[in-house]
Amino acid sequence: MTEIGLIGKKIGMTREFYNSGLSIPVTVLKVEKGRIIQLIDKERRGYSAVQIGFGKIKNSKLSKSMKGYFSKKNTESKKILKEFRVKNLDQYKEGNEFGIEIFKDIKFLDVRSKTIGKGFAGAMKRHNFGGLRASHGVSISHRAHGSTGQNQDPGKVFKGKKMAGHMGSKMRSMQNLEIIKTDLENELIYLKGSIPGSKNSEVLLKKSVKNINKTTILEKIETLEKSKKIKDKKK
Repeated sequence: MTEIGLIGKKIGMTREFYNSGLSIPVTVLKVEKGRIIQLIDKERRGYSAVQIGFGKIKNSKLSKSMKGYFSKKNTESKKILKEFRVKNLDQYKEGNEFGIEIFKDIKFLDVRSKTIGKGFAGAMKRHNFGGLRASHGVSISHRAHGSTGQNQDPGKVFKGKKMAGHMGSKMRSMQNLEIIKTDLENELIYLKGSIPGSKNSEVLLKKSVKNINKTTILEKIETLEKSKKIKDKKK
């Protein structure tokens, strides 16, 4: 089941305390259950995938074609439809629902979300430029990015040049974030560290692509406690 992912809502950040005195910053995500809307065959599309619907939406906010699509599938309308490519479709059925329990035996997740939009930003804020000198003849261009073209042929500004412009509001991925704990009752998942995006933004959660052998925080605490017990016995 770990081939598929879930979409959660970023609630905010807090910290998790342990008996050893350790405090860890965590991001709290509210994860609603996803429902399988459609199974996509390899024969029909050239790849096998599962289409899952997330979130509630009023019928009045749907287009006519989407209303028809959900009524044809005989399911309640969903806000987001997301495809997940899978190797085998045998273990999936239309109408099945999934929640946080699919990450039960998983320690690390990959996360994808949209960063906070900063609007139009200058070169110093956007690209960490040093700016021009603060005195000695510099006239009203202290935070300017300086020369952008070049004395050559073609004497133009090339595409991708670091300049002032729209900053933030881009999709970004973070890999190997540790699951600190899960709350199945309230559908909450606690991930270590920060996640891109503002509060209430949508976050895609998937099993980490990389095979990681890192020790988790709980495992580290357990080994410390064991070593303390051994030391105490020796005394």
